Amino acid sequence: MKPKKTSPTTTPKNTKIGILDSGVGGLTVLLEITKIIPHADIEYIADSSHCPYGAKSPTEIQHRVTTLSKQLIKKGVDIIVIACNSATIHAVESLRSSFHIPFVGMEPAIKPATLTTKSNTIGILATEASIAGEKFHHLLNTHAPANKIKVITQPCPKFVTLVEAGTITGTSVQKAIHEYTSHMILAGADTLVLGCTHYPFLKPAIQQTLGNNINIIDTGNAVAKRTLSLIPNNQTTNNQTPTINIHTTGNLNHLISIFPKLCPSLIQSASLQQLITS
Repeated sequence: MKPKKTSPTTTPKNTKIGILDSGVGGLTVLLEITKIIPHADIEYIADSSHCPYGAKSPTEIQHRVTTLSKQLIKKGVDIIVIACNSATIHAVESLRSSFHIPFVGMEPAIKPATLTTKSNTIGILATEASIAGEKFHHLLNTHAPANKIKVITQPCPKFVTLVEAGTITGTSVQKAIHEYTSHMILAGADTLVLGCTHYPFLKPAIQQTLGNNINIIDTGNAVAKRTLSLIPNNQTTNNQTPTINIHTTGNLNHLISIFPKLCPSLIQSASLQQLITS
């Protein structure tokens, strides 16, 4: 009797997650994703040659994010995280209608802030593009009506510049924090929302400067959990060593110099690479 033929067994591949941002700010989201989905392969694009997105027009932002999404899809990602509030507000719906894979977006944590505040006054630190977006105002109207919650918004371009330079502590950081938050604290704000993925790198400095009586909220962990929810259960764990590739459209040597300050836990596991886009 001939032995029965057996079909070859295949080892399930790691889920491959694409992450993109205007620069290195989205690395705060990447760090949260690696905690919750440790076996995922990750392709991250920092569009540092076009950073910041916050001062760009919606059309410019849509073009850049579409270009980067095509790059990630070519690399075989199963899901894309738009780790940028400005890009989410102006481009995520267009991306979802243009491509066949899931997209996870970012939005300022307005609802959690309204549930946390005791003074009914919250400060939102964000980019100009985020604050000007229709989606942002919809969130305010839905979760923070003017007759119940006082909302103070503040663009923080210096925060992005500091983080892109790898400067997350020191006098220049403290000066920028005071510049952007002093009027909020004087107005009674007890809760601040970090509405840009760059800003969580400054969260320890902000907390130290303002004190522990100020609540500081960001959405990186929530985005990581949402990403996990879109991955089939049988793809979340296996024995393959995950790969983490960090691509920059900017200066690779600069990324190499600041990466240890921003992501010391990934120094041994991440590969830093140059990416050329149109």
